Amino acid sequence: MENPKTIPSGAYPNRPLVAVGAVVFKEDKVLLVLRAKPPAENRWTIPGGSVELGETLQEAAEREIWEETGLTIQAGEPVYTFDVIERDSKGAILFHYVIVDMAADYVSGELRPGDDATDVCWASFGDVKSLKVSAATRKLLKECYSSWQDEGN
Repeated sequence: MENPKTIPSGAYPNRPLVAVGAVVFKEDKVLLVLRAKPPAENRWTIPGGSVELGETLQEAAEREIWEETGLTIQAGEPVYTFDVIERDSKGAILFHYVIVDMAADYVSGELRPGDDATDVCWASFGDVKSLKVSAATRKLLKECYSSWQDEGN
């Protein structure tokens, strides 16, 4: 097991943790954050985070996007669900998240990185092709938003 002082939040859970993301488009660009912490550290992803006790998926998405980006959104329905399971060097479960990505509409605000984000941006399809984007985010955009990709070619 890692040194307790260096163990990231959410590491070594005793059960899967539920997390949420919000897929937000504005002017044909998708909202992405550069993760400051594992999992997905130093990768661009859909913004989001853990669901807190008593929150709906929509409430969690709206709160997390505000905390990570400074934007107000209105979260809609789920569009994509996937697992993140990472093991440490000894094979123990380091992270296990079940992530539900929600469709969301931009409401207001100016971008600013906060909380677990090193940076935040509105990315065009061309940007996504050249940025260090997580595999899960690439798969989500390919499977659920192929018409957006067609527009970007």
